[in-house]
Amino acid sequence: MNWSVSFEPLFSWPVLAAVLVPLALLMVLSLFLGRRGALLRLGALAALALALANPVLLDEEREPLKSVVAVVVDESQSQDIGNRAETTRQAAEALSQRLQAFDQFEVRMVEAGRGAAADERTETRLFGALSGALRDVPPSRVAGSILITDGQVHDTPANASGLSGPLHALVTGDEDERDRRIRFERAPRFGIVGQPMEMTYRVLDSAEETGATQVEVYVNGELALVDQAPIGQEIPLEITLPTAGRNIVELRIPVEEGEITDTNNRAVALVDGIRENLRVLLVSGEPHSGERTWRNLLKSDASVDLVHFTILRPPEKQDGTPINELSLIAFPTRELFVEKINDFDLIIFDRYQHRDVLPILYYDYIAEYVQNGGALLIAAGPEFAGDQSIARTPLIAALPALPTGEVMETGFYPRLSETGKRHPVTRALDGSQAEPPQWSRWFRIIGIDRPEGQAVMQGPDGRPLLLLAREGEGRVGMFLSDQGWLWARGYQGGGPYVSLYRRIAHWLMKEPELEEERLTAAGRGMTLEVTRQTMADEAGPATVTAPSGATREMPLVASEPGLFDGTMEADEIGLYQVRNGDLTALAHVGPINAPEFADTISTEEVLRPVAEESGGSVRRLSGGMTGVSLPNIVPVRANASVAAGRDWIGLRTTNDSVLKSVRRVPLFAGFLGLGLLLLAIGAMWYREGR
Repeated sequence: MNWSVSFEPLFSWPVLAAVLVPLALLMVLSLFLGRRGALLRLGALAALALALANPVLLDEEREPLKSVVAVVVDESQSQDIGNRAETTRQAAEALSQRLQAFDQFEVRMVEAGRGAAADERTETRLFGALSGALRDVPPSRVAGSILITDGQVHDTPANASGLSGPLHALVTGDEDERDRRIRFERAPRFGIVGQPMEMTYRVLDSAEETGATQVEVYVNGELALVDQAPIGQEIPLEITLPTAGRNIVELRIPVEEGEITDTNNRAVALVDGIRENLRVLLVSGEPHSGERTWRNLLKSDASVDLVHFTILRPPEKQDGTPINELSLIAFPTRELFVEKINDFDLIIFDRYQHRDVLPILYYDYIAEYVQNGGALLIAAGPEFAGDQSIARTPLIAALPALPTGEVMETGFYPRLSETGKRHPVTRALDGSQAEPPQWSRWFRIIGIDRPEGQAVMQGPDGRPLLLLAREGEGRVGMFLSDQGWLWARGYQGGGPYVSLYRRIAHWLMKEPELEEERLTAAGRGMTLEVTRQTMADEAGPATVTAPSGATREMPLVASEPGLFDGTMEADEIGLYQVRNGDLTALAHVGPINAPEFADTISTEEVLRPVAEESGGSVRRLSGGMTGVSLPNIVPVRANASVAAGRDWIGLRTTNDSVLKSVRRVPLFAGFLGLGLLLLAIGAMWYREGR
C-alpha cells in the first residue's frame, strides 16, 4: 500500500486565496498587536481553510514495472567464421535462460545482420537494431543492452549520449586470430576498350608481416597476369579491358596457414568498358534513291567515324576520261584497302559493282580482312546479280551466298523468319508481331543460291532477304534488297530502319549484347538476375556457384523467343559464377568490397569506448562446441554509475510502476470536520464573550 495526502478544494485555489489571504493577514496583525483571542481566531481560520481545502487520504495500489533488457545477436556473415556462430548461439540461449530467472527484467531478443536489404548485409548495424528494439520503452525503464558480436560493428556511435542504461558487449572469436586481405586503393569506374587502364591495390596482413605474396589478376573470369606484391605497399596495376559494357576485375591472393577466412582474399572492381569510335568504310556504287540512307544513319551515330567512298559516274557513261582523273582529289585507295584496312571495324558495299577503280587484288585483301576478324556488309541491288557483280571477284571467298542472276521486282512485306524471331538482330523488331507486319512493302529482292549462315528476314516465297554469317574469325551480312530507303522516307508509314540497320552494323562489329548465344548475370541489391540468349528452343537450368562454393540450380523461363530469364535471392555477398552449357558469366551481388569483410578480426576495441562511457563493459566469450562461460548478472540501482565488474555485468532496475486502484478517505468531511469547525468557532465566540 502507498498512503498519501491530496487536496480536493471546494473552490478553485485562486478563489480560496482571495478569501483566506486577507483574513490571514488580519490574524497576523492581531497577533502582532497582542489582541485577546488572536490565537483562537487564527485556529478558527485554519479550521475553515482546512475545510475548504478538503484534504483527502489516498491509498494507492501499484504494480511495479519490469526493466527492459535488449539482447542484440549479431548474425552477420562475419559471424560464420570459425566457431563464432556456435559460440553466439550458445551464449544467446544461456543468457536468455539467466535473464528469465529475474522477475524484474523483461527480455527482448533481437537478431541483426541478416536483413533482406543489401545494406543490412554489407555492414553490421547493431545499434540500429538496438534502437528499434527500445523505441517504445522510456529511458527510465531501460535496464541495459547486451550485444553478442565479433566486435566489428559499423554503426557504433561516437559517445554514449544516445544510450539508456549500461551497454555490455560479449565478443566472440579468439584473441590470436590472423587474417590477410587484399583491396583496391584506386579503381576507375570506366575504361577504354583495348587500351591500358591504371589501377592500384594493397595487400594487408593483421600480423604485420613483411615480404611479398603472389597476386593473380582475373578479367571477366580469365587469368590476365600474375604479380608479386610487397605486403603493405600500394601496388600499381595495368590492365586492358577486353569488351564494352560491364567488366569484372578480380584480384586473388593465396590463403596463408592460420587465416580465419579466405573471403577477403579476393577484391573485385566493376569497370564499364567504353569503345572508342568505331571506324566504318562505306563504299557506294551507282547513285540510287537509298544511297544516303546508310550514310545519314552512320553519320548520325556519335560512336562511329565514317569514311565514305562513292562512285559518281555510272559505268555505261563513256567519255574517255581516265579513271584517275574522275575524282576532284586523288582517292587513297591503296591506303584504305591495303595499308589501313585493318583499322576499320566494318566495310559496307552499298550497291557497288566491280570496276577498275579498285584493283582485283584489293578484293582478296578484303576477303582476308574478313577471315582475320573483320566485318563486311553487302547492301545488294540489281548490279549484284549482273556480270560485274563483286561476287565474281576474289571476294567470293568471304561471301555466304552467290547470286543466281535473278532480280524479282514485286511488292512484298519483309518478314522475320523463324530464326529471325529469336535472333537478337531482329527479335522484337517494332511492327514484326502483326500480320501483315506494321511497316511498308518493298518492291525488289535479289535471288541467291546455296546460302550459308542464318536467314533472319525473308521476302516472297520465303526467299532470304537478310543473311548473317560467320566467315573465319569475321562476320558477313548480306542485305538482298536496296529498298530500305522506303522505310526511311516514310512510305506507307515507313518502318524501323534505324534500329534494324544499327543492329546489323553492331552485330557485324561483334557487339556483345547482340550475340546469339550469350549468358549474362547481374546483381540487383541481394537478387541475382540471369539472362540467357540462345537460338535453341530451351535453355535448360543454370548452375549458380556462390562465393562460398555452394551450388544451386536456377530454372530459366522463356520471356520471349530466344530469351530466357531467372532470378534468385542471394544469401551471400560476393562474386557469383553462373554456368549454362558451355557459357559462364560472373556477377557481384551486394556492394563491392563490403565493409563486412574489410576487417574480419574479432575485436574489443571498437565497442569499448562507448560501453565504458555508459557504465558497461566489453569482454570476450570463450568456448564453442563445449559451451560458453558467461559473466554473472547482477541487478543494480537505477542511479548506479557503474554496472560492471571483473566477473559480473549489471542491469538497472526501475522505480516505475502502474497504478491499479485508489481508495480515498476525506479527512475533513462529515461530523468530524463539522465538529472541529464548530469547536474552533465556539471557542473563539466564548473568548470574545468574556
